[in-house]
Amino acid sequence: MVKTIFNITSESEFQASCLETFRYQYENVEVYRKFVDYLNIDPNEIQEIEKIPFLPIEMFKNHLVLDKNSKAEHYFQSSGTTQMTVRSKHFIADFSLYEESIYKSFEQFIGKPENFIFLGLLPNYSENPHSSLIYMVDYLMKKSGKKENGYFLYNHAELFDLLQTLKDKKVILFGVSFALLDFLDFLKEHTSGLPDFQTSGLSIIETGGMKGRKEEMTKDELLTIFKSGFKTEHIFSEYSMTELLSQAYSLGENIYQSPNWMRILIRNTEDPFSYVEAGKTGAINIIDLANRHSCSFIATQDLGKKSAEGFQVLGRIDHSDIRGCSLLVS
Repeated sequence: MVKTIFNITSESEFQASCLETFRYQYENVEVYRKFVDYLNIDPNEIQEIEKIPFLPIEMFKNHLVLDKNSKAEHYFQSSGTTQMTVRSKHFIADFSLYEESIYKSFEQFIGKPENFIFLGLLPNYSENPHSSLIYMVDYLMKKSGKKENGYFLYNHAELFDLLQTLKDKKVILFGVSFALLDFLDFLKEHTSGLPDFQTSGLSIIETGGMKGRKEEMTKDELLTIFKSGFKTEHIFSEYSMTELLSQAYSLGENIYQSPNWMRILIRNTEDPFSYVEAGKTGAINIIDLANRHSCSFIATQDLGKKSAEGFQVLGRIDHSDIRGCSLLVS
């Protein structure tokens, strides 16, 4: 049942996979079973995905969220901020699920990884040995196999020089928000006229996150700065987190699309067991069927809304922790 999630093509298949996953995780993930029981919910009465209980994401900070039939190979840990003392841990029992999710999501929304050179402007994340983001970019680099692949911390001149030599090649630059802003500041100060990246093969994928380094701004303001600075009409974005094994992508308009085994539901902030209609703002619930050995049903602290085109991430719920890789307020 596990690998078939990547072959889901219909709503009925998705519903069936969700219900099977719910029942499996209720039986085999202790903290999830306790949560469902605490709510006094009979799992046998759950017949539709909207009725499935979503585990609060905070549970990953203080509890082991792991299938009892599995042994963790490794764990991912949130990068956090200087104010955070307890960080989320997501224990990984099957890296092949994560890698297949990475590959198929990227292929669906961007293209085959083998066709790109991958560069990472990801300071702070690069310094976290348990970063899921770094694992993802490492994996894409491995599938790419290009000799030019590599990471950059604060060596902006080296990055700029390399990009100048790669103008005729297809390049993906993954960048955390504050680092991309720093790179733009470098370009303005040290180059005579900003380079026209639109005529090159460069695509920029921002992963969110100011980490207290820059003044917070709306996501639309940030994308406007990037479009102007890099002279391109499209800045891509990636949405995921430590507690997920799947990624959603925005292709330039701050509207995210998720792969067929991942779904976003928008819950009512006043009633966590009900959902709001399209176009209304609420809190984001995520179904990620790749989380087979942890929990596939997660109630996040992100605000968002859905439309016919996809979904938006609009910031954080008040008083919740600021996640290290959280999306900016939109």
